[in-house]
Amino acid sequence: MQTVYSAAAIIAAYLIGSLSFAVIVSRVMGLHDPRTYGSGNPGATNVLRSGNKQAAVLTLVLDALKGFVPVFVVHRFGGAYGLGEGTVALVGLAAFLGHLWPVFFRFNGGKGVATAAGVLMGINPWLGLATLATWIIIAFFFRYSSLASVVSAVFAPFYQLLIWGGGPIAGAVTLMGLLLLWRHAPNIQKLLAGTESKLGQKAGAAPHAAKHPHHKHGEHHRHGAKR
Repeated sequence: MQTVYSAAAIIAAYLIGSLSFAVIVSRVMGLHDPRTYGSGNPGATNVLRSGNKQAAVLTLVLDALKGFVPVFVVHRFGGAYGLGEGTVALVGLAAFLGHLWPVFFRFNGGKGVATAAGVLMGINPWLGLATLATWIIIAFFFRYSSLASVVSAVFAPFYQLLIWGGGPIAGAVTLMGLLLLWRHAPNIQKLLAGTESKLGQKAGAAPHAAKHPHHKHGEHHRHGAKR
């Protein structure tokens, strides 16, 4: 039964992670689909480019919670069902993968920064806070969300390994860090080229906006003219 409980927890975490709150919040609040403007990424930073700070904050909180809640529940109550550190690590990884490749949104997900932060908070609040502090410091001084995310993705595994040691948790944190770096490859190229958008900066239509029916054709040309 332990295997069944573990599998059920991992699947549930993936399904929760698959809730793309950037898209859901935008639809509920009557905003354009975040996949049709700016970077095209369904995440809080891109929602902020819409100019609606409330929607961006709500997206950030919900994306973080969908990483935190599954991990916290298994970490807190899983022991009674024989679920240990290995399951906690896999549940966190599953929630994160759900955000990257959400089954409810044709596997077209975000970059996973907020969800990864939630996972880290659920695994170990001190690890989560150390990583969050790293993100805030870099974002405050340089004003690039992507740079802050990349630096945090690199530092998080080192924090875990140097302070709390190895094991399944370290493996999951390292894998999440590598996936975050991979998802931010276009941003890294833009940073090197000096063309990356700064925090809060409004941007035009995403290059692939035409693929999404919610985006109006005329609006695509208006955004394109501003570039």
